[in-house]
Amino acid sequence: MFSKILIANRGEIALRVIRTCKKMGVKTVAIYSDADQRSLHVQEADEAVAIGGFTPRESYLVMEKVLDAAIKTGAEAIHPGYGFLSENHVFARRVKEAGLVFIGPSPEAIEQLGDKTAARALAETANVPFASGSTSAVASFEEVRQYAEKIGVPVILKAAAGGGGKGMRVVYDMADLESALAGAQGEALTAFGDNRVFIEKYIVQPRHIEIQILADAHGTVLYFPERECSIQRRHQKVIEESPSTAITPELRKAMGEAASRLVQASNYTNAGTLEFLLDAKGNFYFMEVNTRLQVEHPVTEMVTGVDLVEHQLRIASGEKLSLKQADLTPRGHAIECRICVEDVYNDFFPDSGVISYLSLPEADYIRNESALYVGYESGIHYDSMAAKLIVWGNDRHEAIERTLHALRNYHLAGFNTTIPFCLFALDSEPFRSGNYSTFFVQEQWRKQVPDAMQNLIAAAAAYTRTHLDSRRTPQFSSDSLWAGNAR
Repeated sequence: MFSKILIANRGEIALRVIRTCKKMGVKTVAIYSDADQRSLHVQEADEAVAIGGFTPRESYLVMEKVLDAAIKTGAEAIHPGYGFLSENHVFARRVKEAGLVFIGPSPEAIEQLGDKTAARALAETANVPFASGSTSAVASFEEVRQYAEKIGVPVILKAAAGGGGKGMRVVYDMADLESALAGAQGEALTAFGDNRVFIEKYIVQPRHIEIQILADAHGTVLYFPERECSIQRRHQKVIEESPSTAITPELRKAMGEAASRLVQASNYTNAGTLEFLLDAKGNFYFMEVNTRLQVEHPVTEMVTGVDLVEHQLRIASGEKLSLKQADLTPRGHAIECRICVEDVYNDFFPDSGVISYLSLPEADYIRNESALYVGYESGIHYDSMAAKLIVWGNDRHEAIERTLHALRNYHLAGFNTTIPFCLFALDSEPFRSGNYSTFFVQEQWRKQVPDAMQNLIAAAAAYTRTHLDSRRTPQFSSDSLWAGNAR
C-alpha cells in the first residue's frame, strides 16, 4: 500500500479521498490554486502545495505543475478525483513515465473507452447492446442521411470525443438533419478540439441507468447495484438514487454482466462506470464509459457498505479484490442530491456569492460531502457543484422522507442553490411513484416555473445583484468548468 499520495483535485472530492486515506494511514498531499487558498481540502491534507493561478487552465489542468508537486513531496501515486485530468490518457501516461502510479485505469484503456465511437465498436465485439447507428465517426452529410433513413427519426448526433451535452443534436425531421450536423460538429470542435460526431437512434424519454464496476489486475471484475440518474438538467445530473425502481434482479444481472464483458474486453482496471439508457420496454442500450470515480459514487457505497476509494487505492497498489459478487446486493435505499450554486428559477443559471451562514443536517443515515464553510466564496472558475447530500433509508419511502427532512434543514445564506428544485422533485408524484425519465425537468419543473415567472425572477435577481451587492455579479469566462466540463 502507498505511504503518500497526491490528490490532483479540489473541493468535496479531494476531501472525500483524504477521509479514506486517513482511515487507511496514507499521507495526503493537496494542491491548490490562488482561488483555493482557504479551501478545506488544503487544511485537511497532511501537506499542501500551491500551484498558482485562478482558472483551471492555470492550475489544476497544468500537468507539469501537478507532477512537479507530486515528485517534490515524495508522493508515490496520484488520485485524479473527477473532472480536470481524471480522464486524460496523456496525463495518465505521464504519471506512469514519471515513475508514479495513476490511481485509475491504464492510459490505453482511458484512450480507448474515452472515445465514444471506439467504445461503441468495442461494445459490439463484446455483445453489449447499444442503440442502432454508426460505430465510427460519420464523414459526410450523405453518410449521415443514409444512416438516418435506415434507422428512422428521431436520431441524435453526438460528439465522439466529449460529454456533458456538448456537440449533441436531436433530429425529429429529416429536413433538419444537415443543419443539425453542422451545429453538432461546430460545437464539438469548440468544446473538445475535435469535430467528429456519430449518429444513433434517439431513445424517447429514456431512463439513465449506470453500473459501477471494480476490476483488479488479477482478472476479477465486479459490478454493483445500479444507480438511477434520470433527474437531470442540460444532460447533467442533479439527483441520483440506488437501486432503481425500473430494474428487476434479472435486469440488474443482465446489465451488470454486459458491463463486465466490456470491461474485460478493454483490459480495464480500477473503478469505472458504464452508462446505459433504458427504454419503456425494459431494453437497455450502452452509452459510454466514465473511466474514473463518479460524483454519485456515495449512493452505491451507502447501499453496499463498500468504500470505493479504498478499493481504488488497493487495486492501484497491486492488491487483489477481497470482495465477491455475491456480497454486492443492495441493502436499503440511498438518494443523493447535488447542492449546486445555481438559480433554479432562472433556468439553473450559475450564481455566486459568499456564505455568511451555514447549518448542515446531521444524522446517522446522512452523509454530507461538502466543501462549504462560512466565508466560502463561490466564483466563476470551477464547477457549480459545491456539496452533496446523501441519505439512506431502510426502503425507498423512508429514504425519500429522510431526504426531504434533511433538505428542509439544510440552511445556508450567500447564494442560490439547487435545494428548492430537489425538494420539488423528491416530493413530486412522478418521483414518488418511481415513474420518471430524463425529461423530468421539461415535463414537471417547467410547468411549475413557467417562462414568465422565470423571467420575472431573473430580472429581480439581476436587480438585486446590481444594486445591492455588485461583488456577486457573475462574470463568466471560457475557463468556467461549469460551462465546459460537465460531470
